[in-house]
Amino acid sequence: MAEAVVELLERAARREAPLEELRALRLAVQAVPPAALRARLSDDHLGALFALLSVNDREQVSACVSILERLLQALDPVYVIQNLREELQKGLFHPDDSVKILTISQVGRIVENSDAITEILNSPELLQQIINCIGGEKIAVAKEAIKSLSRIAQTQDGLEALFVSSLLSDLKNVMATNDVVRYRVYELIVEISSVSADSLNYCANSGLISELIGELTGDDVLVRATCIEMVTSLAHTPHGRQYLAQQGIIDKISNIIVGAESDPFSGFYLPGFVKFFGNLAVVDSPQQICERYPVFMEKVFEMAESHDPTMIGVAVDTLGILGSNVEGKQVLQKTRSRFKNLLNRIGHQAKNAPTELRLRCLDAISSLLYLSPEQQTEDLLRMTESWFSSLSSQPLELFRSISTQPFPDLHCGALRVFTAIANQPWAQKLMLDSPGFVEYIVDRSVEPDKASKDAKYELVKALVNSKTIAEIFGNQYYLRLRAYLREGPYYVKAVSTTAVEGAE
Repeated sequence: MAEAVVELLERAARREAPLEELRALRLAVQAVPPAALRARLSDDHLGALFALLSVNDREQVSACVSILERLLQALDPVYVIQNLREELQKGLFHPDDSVKILTISQVGRIVENSDAITEILNSPELLQQIINCIGGEKIAVAKEAIKSLSRIAQTQDGLEALFVSSLLSDLKNVMATNDVVRYRVYELIVEISSVSADSLNYCANSGLISELIGELTGDDVLVRATCIEMVTSLAHTPHGRQYLAQQGIIDKISNIIVGAESDPFSGFYLPGFVKFFGNLAVVDSPQQICERYPVFMEKVFEMAESHDPTMIGVAVDTLGILGSNVEGKQVLQKTRSRFKNLLNRIGHQAKNAPTELRLRCLDAISSLLYLSPEQQTEDLLRMTESWFSSLSSQPLELFRSISTQPFPDLHCGALRVFTAIANQPWAQKLMLDSPGFVEYIVDRSVEPDKASKDAKYELVKALVNSKTIAEIFGNQYYLRLRAYLREGPYYVKAVSTTAVEGAE
């Protein structure tokens, strides 16, 4: 096979390979191991394939791109940059986006090699053109450029090249293309900033983070909505949170939420601002965030109590995030009857709202009710039991009715609620006391698809792994659950048939 590849490459190098031979070559190179390709490739072969990209024939270009992708992956990155620099440079100016993506992805591969990255950093024209690709019309090209530049910034030399040279001016120039491109550059800056405190310092000193924050706190409501997502990403790292706090950004976001009361357009950006604090509470300390920024909790409750499905959805998601750890659960418990009343509304929405909101409610309920075995103190078990009771007058039947509906997403969502409470003794007693419930759990015939079978299996696993299940369910049911677990999620019982003499 390797000999056939070489023969086809030789014909391509002499420009004697018609399109059908290029197609054959595309298939052949996929079948040859990289080591065998490496041993037989020459500069002429690669140069010829790059030359074939210059024709105005989309099929030929597509075939050559596929072949080059495979061949270049087989080569050492140092070899690629030292011997094919000019071809890579031309590729960045090619009118076909697939050629640009091929070239940029190669640069991304090269900069991951400690010996090859210096070669790239000594090629400012190459880097300049990759920066220009962020401004390209096709999002796929821009994303590949962002990915490669982000990899370049993983090293000290890369940070210096991007932020302490003329390339910074190129970044700022490409930002001026239009709003969409400007946000792409912000996305790159946030990605680089998230790597380390050192990376963040370079980005901050460039002035680009200040520009992003300026837009976040500016008057354009649509711009605010876009920028808050990026600032939320920055807040996922400890050094990012520290920077936002030191710069007073978190206080500013809190003040904007306060001022949203009198802003008729707050619906555009408020969900993003509330999500920001929800994420902040989880990665930091729910109690500290909720005590320091009381407007956040107040706004979440207001949104959940409103009649706007969009606002309810964001509030429910945020409550699910906030209540995903014990400290967050305790913060919610301190609001006493207000949260219990809200749970009743969420239970109602889980049954009656449009499908998407029902699913979000089910996921939030699962998150709020789950306790790991080591968290199951008497107080916390009493709390989750009272929360479950607050969802409906007959909560177990509510979720059981949802789980029997012919919609796989809702069916699985309800099963996840049962799984969340399955290791808690009070829930096991409820399940046992509900007529036919244990039979429903071990009945495989009610799960119509793979997702449902997987979800039911997770429920059975949660029950079997609980320390209290054998005592509460009794030996008969416990053994049936263990058998279900042992047989796996997709077990089908064999049906034996007996032949009867004379039967047709």
